[in-house]
Amino acid sequence: MFFLTKEFTFDAAHNLTSYHGKCEKLHGHTYKLQITVAGEKNQEDMVIDFLRLKDIVKSEVLSLLDHAYINDVIPQPTAENIAEWIFKRLASRVGGSDYELYEVAVWETPTSFVRYRERDVW
Repeated sequence: MFFLTKEFTFDAAHNLTSYHGKCEKLHGHTYKLQITVAGEKNQEDMVIDFLRLKDIVKSEVLSLLDHAYINDVIPQPTAENIAEWIFKRLASRVGGSDYELYEVAVWETPTSFVRYRERDVW
């Protein structure tokens, strides 16, 4: 079993409307995103081509969240909700006979992040 991970960054603004504290005000982050795929090597000795994974993430996630007001896309965009939304958006696009989406991790700051998995694979 291999765990393949690709990292991305994006800039976005949000505010937490169901939170009482400074994050209820409009503010922004440079988010770090990790997408992890679990699986076995294919006939090309890869789990998934990094370029293919990059293209999927760019079209399905970054095109909607980068330089955006995330509240327009995800209600109450906590790091937890962002990670879950990304996972659900990618799950049907990142999968094959020998691999599937394993985990999404979202960093709001360099020291604060959340990981989301639907379940353990295999």
